[in-house]
Amino acid sequence: MMRFLLILFVLLFSVKISANGHEDFLQCLSHFSEVIYTPKNSSYSTILHSAIGNHRFNTSTGPKPLVIITPLNVSHIQAAITCSEKHGMQIRVRSGGHDYEGLSYLSWMLPFVVIDLFNLRTVTVASDNTAWVKAGATVGEFYYGIAEKSRTLAFPAGLCPSVGVGGHFSGGGYGMTLRKHGFSVDHIVDAHLIDVKGRILDRSSMGEDLFWAIRGGGGNTFGVVIAWKLSLVQVPPSVTVFEVARNSLEQNLTRLVHRWQYAISKFPHELSLRVYISRVNSRDQPGKTAIETTFSSMFLGEVDELLPMMQKTFPELGLMREDCIEMTWIESVLYFWGFPRNGSLDVLLDRTSRLPSFKGKSDYVKQPMPEIAWEGIWRRMNQVDVRRRPQLQLTAYGGIMNEISESSTPYPHRAGTLFQIHYSVEVNGDDDLKTSQWHTNWIRKLYSYMAAYASKNPRGAYVNYRDLDLGVNNLHGTTSYRQASIWGKKYFGNNFDRLVRVKTEVDPTNFFRNEQSVPPYHQYLSNIEGRATYDS
Repeated sequence: MMRFLLILFVLLFSVKISANGHEDFLQCLSHFSEVIYTPKNSSYSTILHSAIGNHRFNTSTGPKPLVIITPLNVSHIQAAITCSEKHGMQIRVRSGGHDYEGLSYLSWMLPFVVIDLFNLRTVTVASDNTAWVKAGATVGEFYYGIAEKSRTLAFPAGLCPSVGVGGHFSGGGYGMTLRKHGFSVDHIVDAHLIDVKGRILDRSSMGEDLFWAIRGGGGNTFGVVIAWKLSLVQVPPSVTVFEVARNSLEQNLTRLVHRWQYAISKFPHELSLRVYISRVNSRDQPGKTAIETTFSSMFLGEVDELLPMMQKTFPELGLMREDCIEMTWIESVLYFWGFPRNGSLDVLLDRTSRLPSFKGKSDYVKQPMPEIAWEGIWRRMNQVDVRRRPQLQLTAYGGIMNEISESSTPYPHRAGTLFQIHYSVEVNGDDDLKTSQWHTNWIRKLYSYMAAYASKNPRGAYVNYRDLDLGVNNLHGTTSYRQASIWGKKYFGNNFDRLVRVKTEVDPTNFFRNEQSVPPYHQYLSNIEGRATYDS
C-alpha cells in the first residue's frame, strides 16, 4: 500500500511540475500572445489541421502540441526557441505540412510546440534572376511569384503546389526538370537561419559547413531556416508535355516498362519522363481491373524536336503528335497537377492539400530490373483493393545528375542512379487498426520484395519521403552514432558522417531534433575520420 501511495505521489507531483512548467513557458511567450494558440483557443484545431498534408494524421487521436506559434516576424521565432530551450519543450517547424510521417506537427517527445511559418511567405524575384523566398511559402506561391516576373524563368522544384519550400528545400527537392537542372538544393546560393542560440545567420556568418548541411540534410535538424536565396533557371518560351496511358489488358505492359529502363540513358538532358504505375478499374471492361502505366513527360523544347528523338530512343511507346501539347513552363505546372492549363494562376496560391491519406516509401535502382521482377510487382499490386490506389512512381535520373558530385550537397543519390521509385498506398486515418495494419504491411512486403533490385550498401532512401520504418532516434536520452547511421546512411550515404560533425558543432545538446533528425556525437567526440569513438 505504501508503495502504491508513493508511486501515486510521484505521478501527481510530476503532473504538477509539468503543469507549472507549461504555465512558465506560456508566461515566457506572453509578450506576443497574438500569435500563440493553445487548445483553449477556438482557432487551435483549425490551424493545426489546416496544413496537415497527409490526412492519415488528421485525426482526433495522437499527440498534440501544447502551443502553436504562428510568427509574424523573426523575433517571434527567436523567442520561441529561447523559451522552448529554457522550459524543456521540443520544437516542430512546419511550412507546408507535407511531412510523410507527420513530424512537422507531431511528436512523441512530449511536451512539444509547433512553429507554423505560414505567415512568412514573401517571394521576391530580383533582376539578376535570383529570388529570396521565405520558408513559409509554398512551391505554388513561389512559382506564381516567378511567373509574375517572367515566363522564361523557372525553378527545379516539385509538382505539388501546396508543399512548403521550407521542408522541400531542406531535404533536396526535385521536379520535371531534374535531368536538365538537378535538385532544388543545387540552386541555393544563400539562406537565413536562426540557430539554437537565437542568432540570425546568413551563409557568410554560418560558415560553409553549416550552409552545406542545410541544403539537403533534413528539416528541423540544424536550426530554423527562415528564408532561402535561389538561383533561377532559364527555360524556353515553349515546352512540350505528354501523358500517355497503357494498361495490362491491352498492351504488353511488362515489356514496355522494361524497355523504358534502357531508353533513359539515351534521353537528352532536356527530357524528363516519369512512369506512374497504378491499379485501376478498367475503362473498357466493367468489373475488371488493370495495371496501368502513365508515361508523363516534359521536354524543354518543341514537339518537332521531341517526336524524332522519341522515335529513336523509345519507339516502343508509340508516341504520336496528337499526344503532345506545347505550352509555357508555368502552364505545365498547372497541367501536371490537374488544373486547366489556360486557367488562372491563382490556383497556385491555394495552400490546401489535395493529397489522400497514404503510407509512402522510396528506393533507388541502379541496374535495369528483369521482366520477371515487374511481373512480381503486378501480382502484388493486384492483392490490394483498387480503391486504395496502390502506386509506384518511377522518376528517370541521368542527365546532369551524373555530373554532380554526391558530396556537393547532403543529397548523395546522383551518378549511377538509373531511376527513383516512390511507393504509396492509401491508409486512412479513420481505418480500424486491422485494416490500417494490413495496408501498411502490404507496402512493407512490397518494399521487402524489391530489396533484390534496389540499390545496396546501403539501400538508399529519400529523406523528403521520410520513412520511420527505417529506424528512429531514441525518444528519451541520447541516440548512438551506430543506431542513427542505420537510417542516416540510407538517406545521406557517405555524407552522414559530415552531417553528424556539423550537428555536433552547431547543436551539441541536440535541441533541434525529431524522431529521425541527425544527432550529434553527444559527449563522445569523433575521431579525425569522422567516426564515433564510442556509442552513447
